[in-house]
Amino acid sequence: MSTETVTIEKLGAQGDGIASSAGGPVYVPFSLPGETVAIARVKSQGTIMSITTPSPDRQEPPCRHFGPDGVNGTCGGCTLQHMADAPYGAFKRQLVIDALKSKGLTPEVGEIVPARPGERRRVVFAARKTEKDMLVGFNQAESHHIVAIEECPISSAGIIARLPAIRAISASLATSAEPFRVAVLETLSGLDISVDEVKKLSDPQRRKAIETALSLRGIARVSLNGEILVEPSKPMVEFGGVQVSPPPGGFTQATKPAEEAMAELVTAHAGKAKRIADLFAGAGTFSLRLARIGRVHAVEAEAKALASLDHAARNTQGLKPVTVEKRDLFRRPLMTQEFKPYDVVVFDPPRAGAEFQCQELARSGVKKIVAVSCNPLTLARDLAILVEGGYRITGVTPIDQFLWTSHVEVVATLEK
Repeated sequence: MSTETVTIEKLGAQGDGIASSAGGPVYVPFSLPGETVAIARVKSQGTIMSITTPSPDRQEPPCRHFGPDGVNGTCGGCTLQHMADAPYGAFKRQLVIDALKSKGLTPEVGEIVPARPGERRRVVFAARKTEKDMLVGFNQAESHHIVAIEECPISSAGIIARLPAIRAISASLATSAEPFRVAVLETLSGLDISVDEVKKLSDPQRRKAIETALSLRGIARVSLNGEILVEPSKPMVEFGGVQVSPPPGGFTQATKPAEEAMAELVTAHAGKAKRIADLFAGAGTFSLRLARIGRVHAVEAEAKALASLDHAARNTQGLKPVTVEKRDLFRRPLMTQEFKPYDVVVFDPPRAGAEFQCQELARSGVKKIVAVSCNPLTLARDLAILVEGGYRITGVTPIDQFLWTSHVEVVATLEK
């Protein structure tokens, strides 16, 4: 380890400051462009010891768990609380611009749709039982150390108010000192708590966990490794006025405002389409809204999510017909000829993107496409495939859903 003083030139894609040195770039978390900082350096990684010249873009972090004055934050949930709103939003928008440019794409990129504190309805905690306590919080960056939290400005008030209940349920399910994962979704009927990476419970442990959950208010469901342990009230979320009960640990957009912003862009581009294909449809975030416009064919690999979508569609009045298909689009993408019936195709894949699916889609005659992505790099690759196939990008909108991190969502619209 060596100590040296460096000047931060820019932010990297993960939000770390980057400084030049004779030995190559040095990555310094919690620093900002223009700052002069004294660092302890190990190879290409620097830890701030002190800030000689702070950036005017530096702000006081809103959360006490982030770290003193935004330097060397302790809680690993956020990485950019020390950055003021305007430059933070500009940084995220630039990530999208740079990703597209790396594939030779230069469409106009809209202003970012901002995220606000208190919007997160879905949070994934790390948990571990110690001899003295039940730790529930987030892993410190580059570490297995869990920072137990008492507050979290990104999370909904409903989740934070029930942290004691989340800890109690976690404690009732902890069978060893090994860490495990607790996903919490705030639903219309209470918290949906999904615990994973815990070994099988004995019958007495199972009974105790069920009794604990039933003794607590505001808990809709508790599941362990995908199996429902107890469900006092069926958890329900709403997709454009349609109520859906998601499967245990199932994917939902992390914030309602970001979901609404995405859905508005998707439905606006669909216009008055009569036949729509929704690929990687999940539990129906877009499908059920689009079914108010036209007939929808929803394709998804996860059977439980698809069952939730299908049940909601069948039990909601006023929707156009919705058909569902269980299909792994990575292994078996829709082929070019299968797109013939559709006016619009929407796809919202995982971070890996939809490369093979886009190769087939690029050869189709579908008039309009909406691409939704949580990874600008794979989105840029997929859009380049579509553009090469004759599509024109008509809009790109970045959406901030994961506040104070380097993650950014994007909705892109295309026409042929």
